[in-house]
Formats: sequence, C-alpha cells, structure tokens
Amino acid sequence: MTIVLLVMMFGAGIFSSSTGYKLGRDALKEITQPDVRPSNITDRINNSSSRQEGVKLLREEDIIAQVKKRIAAGGVDPDPPDQPQAQEKPEEENQAQPETTNQVVFPIVSRDGGVTLEITSTQRRSNSLQLNVNLKNEGDQSVRFLYSFLNVTDNQGRALSASVDSLPGQLPPGSQTYTGTIAISTALLDNVQEFAISLTDYPEQKLQLQMSGIPVVQ
Repeated sequence: MTIVLLVMMFGAGIFSSSTGYKLGRDALKEITQPDVRPSNITDRINNSSSRQEGVKLLREEDIIAQVKKRIAAGGVDPDPPDQPQAQEKPEEENQAQPETTNQVVFPIVSRDGGVTLEITSTQRRSNSLQLNVNLKNEGDQSVRFLYSFLNVTDNQGRALSASVDSLPGQLPPGSQTYTGTIAISTALLDNVQEFAISLTDYPEQKLQLQMSGIPVVQ
C-alpha cells in the first residue's frame, strides 16, 4: 500500500511539473532575450550620435557681428526674417469683404390695391423694438383695418405679438400719409435675426400687405 501511494505521488509530481513547464514555455514563447552583444551596442551608439550631427553651431564672430548690427539699429533686428506672404492673404481677403449681415435698405415698402405700407426705420426703445411706419391709401375707396389681424412671425416661423400706435382704423382715400409705430417686445426676440409682417383689411380681407427680412436691431 505504501509503495502504491509513493508511485502515485511520484507520478502526480511528474505530471504537474511537466504541465507547469509546458504552460510557462507557451507563455514566454513571444518574449525574446534583449540583444546585449557589444557589436550591437556600438551600432546603436553610433546611430544616436549621427542623429545629433544635424545641430549647427554659430561662430563667435558671427554672433558678435549680429549684436553690433542690432545695437547700431537701436535694438531692432536689422535682418528680420521674411514673412510668408501666404499667411497675409487671408487677412487681406477678410478685410476686403464687406459686412453684409442685417444690412437692409430702408424704407421697406409693400403695396396692394392702392394701399401702401412702408417701414422707414427700426430702433430699440426701452424694452421694445419699434418700427416707424407710414400708411397711405391712393385708391378711391376707404379701407378699414383691424390691427389685431397684424401677423408678425420670426425667421423660425413663430408668431410674435405686436402693438400698433397712431395708425388709423379707417383709412380714407386720398394722398395723405399717416404715420405710426409698431412695437414688439424685445423679450420675444431672443435668438431672432429677422422677422416678417403681414396685414390685411377688415372684414373683406382682400388686401395682402406683406414684408419679410426685417432685421432685428441689436
């Protein structure tokens, strides 16, 4: 019985040692020993020194001459390096381009059926954007307006509330021009660059006075 146990222990030891050796050999299969031969070390030293040969040292006479020139020029470099012209061209092109953002020529005019609606200017007053407008009826019949039908929308299609002041509700025929204002709260104009206005008569709704691209004054 003792001999059998010893044989089994001896066999188990041989099996475990051979298995561990095989596993270790497989794990270290891709790892190679570093090359420490004297010839290879010398080659690496020569290669590193050859890379450092590109550093150019200035002569002492050239440095002294350059310093004397700078002193004679009042501390300004007498030989400034040439600036590449390619970098200056974009700046010149940017300066040559006119600013066209929100540049709208006033007045903005809309005519329909002999009625003319005209925006002469825009300006900010207190907490509102004010439009100075003219209204004129060159037709042969009077026209009635209900300014609650005034439609104001921003460039994203959202409706904006507006108040009208000093414009007549009944516009008689003739050549007289009526002046008034349209005010829009600036709280409604956040992130709005421009807006549009449309107005129709009441109750027939035959006239369509429309204006778009009206800029928001910053």
